[in-house]
Amino acid sequence: MATWTAFAAAAPGLASSIRALLHQYGAGMGYLATVRADGGPRVHPVSPIVADDGLYLFVVDSPKRRDLERDGRYALHAFPAEDTDAEAYVSGRAHPVTSLTVVDRLVRQHRAAPTVDWRLYELTVEAALLHRHEPGAYPITWRDPAGGREPASSRPRQPFLQLVAA
Repeated sequence: MATWTAFAAAAPGLASSIRALLHQYGAGMGYLATVRADGGPRVHPVSPIVADDGLYLFVVDSPKRRDLERDGRYALHAFPAEDTDAEAYVSGRAHPVTSLTVVDRLVRQHRAAPTVDWRLYELTVEAALLHRHEPGAYPITWRDPAGGREPASSRPRQPFLQLVAA
């Protein structure tokens, strides 16, 4: 899966728009979906950090952290905006950050409490979506070409609509 930097290089407009929505209130705000041990979904509010070198998340000792430790799959949806109905999400895998240089830099920049049991994760990007609910607007999607699924695309897709006769 792609790092945020690789994703931003491959789809700069999409990455910039998603970053703006995640940080529209200053600090990052979004909802993180993880996979529970029984396979069900779990959703939590979080404060993601989109930095020049990656997409990060400080996670305290909690069910969501145990989900990420057991099964790193995630989906991150931007917090709803007040002035637009645009929505964005990214999905992929979360990996604990082991670089002390990166951890120290982000701790200082974001004032992570030293007395709290948190762990820093980097979120890789397998897929991304931005949709502005405006006339004629279609979702803009991207999928990591190295992910082994369908080819990457930053072109809008036509919506799928099936009409069934009554």
